Amino acid sequence: MTHHEAILRALITGISGFVGSHLAEYLLGHTDWQVAGTVYGRLDNIAHLRDRITVYPAELSRLEVVRFILEEAQPDYIFHLAAQPIPALSRLDPWFTLENNIRAQLNVLEAVAQLKLASRVLVVGSAEEYGKILPEDLPVDEETPLRPVTPYGVSKVTQDFLGLQYFLSYGVAAVRVRSFNHVGPRQREGFVAADFAKQIAEIEAGLRPPQVVVGNLAAGRDFSDVRDIVAAYYLALTRGEPGEVYNIGSGNSYTAQTLLDTFIRLSARAVEIVPDPARMRPADIPCMTADIRKFQARTGWQPTIPIEQSMADVLAYWREQVRTGAGDPTPLELRIQQNK
Repeated sequence: MTHHEAILRALITGISGFVGSHLAEYLLGHTDWQVAGTVYGRLDNIAHLRDRITVYPAELSRLEVVRFILEEAQPDYIFHLAAQPIPALSRLDPWFTLENNIRAQLNVLEAVAQLKLASRVLVVGSAEEYGKILPEDLPVDEETPLRPVTPYGVSKVTQDFLGLQYFLSYGVAAVRVRSFNHVGPRQREGFVAADFAKQIAEIEAGLRPPQVVVGNLAAGRDFSDVRDIVAAYYLALTRGEPGEVYNIGSGNSYTAQTLLDTFIRLSARAVEIVPDPARMRPADIPCMTADIRKFQARTGWQPTIPIEQSMADVLAYWREQVRTGAGDPTPLELRIQQNK
């Protein structure tokens, strides 16, 4: 065997995104793998990695495009992260999310099957698959019924079960994960921590009055740091059992109020909290915690970054975005209009 053949190859779809860019950094820092990825849109999250990764500019809605990339990249590991990730956006434009998320997942699995690749494929589901959680369901394990309350949740159920179907039908080595909320630098608007941090950073910079507009602050969610999540994804794909599904989360519930209080404390600016009825979600779930024992038993994974550190890093990121005027150029409302 030549040395070249011995080097393992990873392909990250959506490598320039929030999670994809952190995963690329993790793989480059913790493995000797060759790392490639698909990008669609902005590249600023991976600008510092460009000389160390191979990039395929591609939109994944066409099977022949995905086949071409997989034939070129010959990946041992495929981390399929490209998706429309915002549940709120899925309510405003349901078909865009369903079409986008299901089709790309299908194309990745179908291309692996057609090309008869031995690639292991990470199929990334979500806590949104569980949807309406009852108090007796807590903590949520992998056997909890799936009752999605958003089109996004339905798209993730479909991705999840496509992974199962391709494993059962064609032997594709798909490992399925259901990740709970994650936070960290580079997360864009449309997510609670990023929304709070951006507002605080703009208040500090004098760009807005000292008011933070909020939705439901009482809802509790299981938050993990994105840098812990990408370590979990690496372990899931290298140690997980194909065909199986694993919850990934912290096992702790934090309310939006807790996140906001942390940001305000880090800022030391007096702010007024202004509830916005438009941000109150229908079918809001009061509490969500993950039972991660199955994943931990298989991989030994442990989250390591405390929530306070995550919040500090998120705020530092948004301060820099505001300072340089590099915030998300397409805010949520504009993206929805573009998607119509």
